[in-house]
Amino acid sequence: MIFLYYEDLMQWKGYLFLDNIVEPGTNSLRVSISRASVSAESEDISFEEYTINDVYPIEIDKTLPVIHIEFDSYVAYTVFDESFHFVNQEDDFLGNSVRLFTKSTYLDFISKGTIALDIYSYKELFHYQIVCLDHIIDIVSFDKPTIIGE
Repeated sequence: MIFLYYEDLMQWKGYLFLDNIVEPGTNSLRVSISRASVSAESEDISFEEYTINDVYPIEIDKTLPVIHIEFDSYVAYTVFDESFHFVNQEDDFLGNSVRLFTKSTYLDFISKGTIALDIYSYKELFHYQIVCLDHIIDIVSFDKPTIIGE
């Protein structure tokens, strides 16, 4: 599958790992993600006196390129440990592991807590979310991101 647009990524169903997040320029953002799959080989996992047999770990698929999601600018972004993130039942989004919110409390928080809409009242703010194993990344931006594969 070739990803040319964020909307293409939204259709992908599978596991993601955050590879890197960096600001390559002033107020720009690049989120690099790796796709992952369930291993074909099982292993046993031990915790203290307990052992779980035949566990199939989720591993980065090194045959697939890293995907870079680049924003020319952003208003805010947040990286959560997935263990502490929750889905607000009032939020509405499209997509799977890569999402675009049509309604969100995070977008409301950013809209009310910044002067972004005062400065750019003629633009629309968008809430993007990338759900990775271990991390949840929320980005609020006026811009649509560019997708780049290695």
